Amino acid sequence: MTATWTAKLSELGIELPNVAAPVAAYVPATKVGNQVWTSGQLPLIDGALPATGKVGAEVSEEDAYGYARQAALNAIAAVDALVGVDNIARVLKIVGFVASDPSFTGQPAVINGASDLMKEVFGDAGEHARSAVGVAVLPMDTPVEVELVVELKEDA
Repeated sequence: MTATWTAKLSELGIELPNVAAPVAAYVPATKVGNQVWTSGQLPLIDGALPATGKVGAEVSEEDAYGYARQAALNAIAAVDALVGVDNIARVLKIVGFVASDPSFTGQPAVINGASDLMKEVFGDAGEHARSAVGVAVLPMDTPVEVELVVELKEDA
């Protein structure tokens, strides 16, 4: 077992990005008791979306999987900036939104990008409840948005 989540991220070659600046009136993450809830995170890379459009039309399911992974990484970064990633005890829930073409029904496979990342980084502590929701449109025409809820260690 890896000593810390920071060490695990390093072992996996994953570097947490800078926290994305909010695009409206909210904070990236908030601590409530022994939990941290993130705002919806977009798959921003260096402040820009890698793609726009609907999954199943302009965006492939495979690409959207990667965008869900990036959005989840941005959510981890928001938790890290607030309380430190090493204070995470476990992942409780992911809510994933997929901007979908009306005929697209593969939202669960897309949000697996976020879920698989949690399992990869946090192992058994990354197992979580989840919702994968298809929607007509998301902010900035992003294909995916991910929210994360984590439980903190007792001394965090």
